[in-house]
Amino acid sequence: MEVTQNECFIELSSFDDLARYACAFQEYPRRVYSQELDGSRIISSSLSLANTLLIFYAPMSKIGRYISYQVKVDKEICDIVESTKNISNYAPIVHMESEISPLPTKSEKLSDQFHPIQVKDLGSLARLTYNPEFPDESNLTLYTLQHKKSWVVGYITSLEMDEVYYNFNYVKLDSEPSKHFLKYQGNQGKDPEFSNSIEHGFSYLPIIKIKTTPSIFGF
Repeated sequence: MEVTQNECFIELSSFDDLARYACAFQEYPRRVYSQELDGSRIISSSLSLANTLLIFYAPMSKIGRYISYQVKVDKEICDIVESTKNISNYAPIVHMESEISPLPTKSEKLSDQFHPIQVKDLGSLARLTYNPEFPDESNLTLYTLQHKKSWVVGYITSLEMDEVYYNFNYVKLDSEPSKHFLKYQGNQGKDPEFSNSIEHGFSYLPIIKIKTTPSIFGF
């Protein structure tokens, strides 16, 4: 069977979500691009699946060379800047005149599809981010999006057999999340909680809010 490789553009809720995706808790921030999309300038960063390039993007409100990202007390500071002279996390922006990949963009069902799997609680979801095969290379990113009239937060995993299968492991939420991180308190025997502040001694998972629910998530 012929497998089609495509791009899938996924709009995030805000520029801050894109900055968090590219920079938060990254020893080496992700590469970021700016390009034209439907007549507007966007800023984006990608995730490669077996047959699909997921491109997470947000509108680009200003031009610059770097995304600057830092968290001070309970305030997240995200900006586009010209230099790296201040103490911050920086993701370099590559400005493109052409499209960032030769893959076609299609709206129909993609060959890569996430299989939704409901997880019992946030603690189980947080523990799922630990990868025993690569304990020092964990991907900590959680994604939150709307499903019907509810909100969910989830984590992407993959299973490699003859083909690669992807799961979106999710927990249903009581309301739309308004905070940027999931604070894991397993060392104290407490349940995780949503947080905007960073304290020493705890693990944090960045939460990326998706503006509209793409079909690739399987809902």
